[in-house]
Amino acid sequence: MSLPEVTDFILAVFAEPRFVFAALVAFAAGLVRGFAGFGAAMIFMPLASSVVAPQTAAAGFLVMDTVLTLPLVAGALRHCQWHTVLPTALTAMAVVPFGAWVLAHGDELTLRWIISIVVLALLALLLSGWRYTREPGVAASVGVGAVAGFLSGVTQVSGPPVVAFWISGPAPSRTIRANLLVFFFLASISATVSFASHGFFTCDTLKLIVAMTPLFGLAIFLGARGFGRTSDTLYRRVAFALIAIAAITGLPLLDGLLR
Repeated sequence: MSLPEVTDFILAVFAEPRFVFAALVAFAAGLVRGFAGFGAAMIFMPLASSVVAPQTAAAGFLVMDTVLTLPLVAGALRHCQWHTVLPTALTAMAVVPFGAWVLAHGDELTLRWIISIVVLALLALLLSGWRYTREPGVAASVGVGAVAGFLSGVTQVSGPPVVAFWISGPAPSRTIRANLLVFFFLASISATVSFASHGFFTCDTLKLIVAMTPLFGLAIFLGARGFGRTSDTLYRRVAFALIAIAAITGLPLLDGLLR
């Protein structure tokens, strides 16, 4: 494509309200991703899938998030707990294709309800105050990875089980954030292959990526800077509050009021 054609394409993307809305949602999601290391899909998917197809939202988010978080992943490699991250991630990668098959053949409204319910369930678990004090074992890591992989394939929201698994344990926020960053990167490899095989990377996906990427990248940078100045307690509180807002506003039940 020539430069004028590229310019016309970009202008056409931002002329569509649905992509402008998705870009604004991506900014909020990027702040959470940069700050907490998780939560971007929980913010983005319930809202974005109300204006574009869940398959398009999941594929666009996958590409954008994987590419723009590479600097964060590189920094997290030396802080994560490999003994629990590796079995969790490898199991998730093996199960992602099954979840992607469900996404390819599932009903759009049903998938949106699944996304919202999963996010609300995670929030309820975290707010309940439940904690464990042991170091995570291989069996537990594999089980959590299987659930996360299925959810990643279906909704790109693989966070609920792994967030609950690690944030409820004794590790400090720096380690939890590193675990999540490395896990999501490894899981994204399998998700990319699965999504491509099901034809999720379409022209609409490209438009979504073009609309979202600048604001998402800026937000990740700002969120990462904020993490360096926070405590473990604030880390959890901010993440919980943003997840709650996304879960409630993303409910299909509220479409008539909010959209």
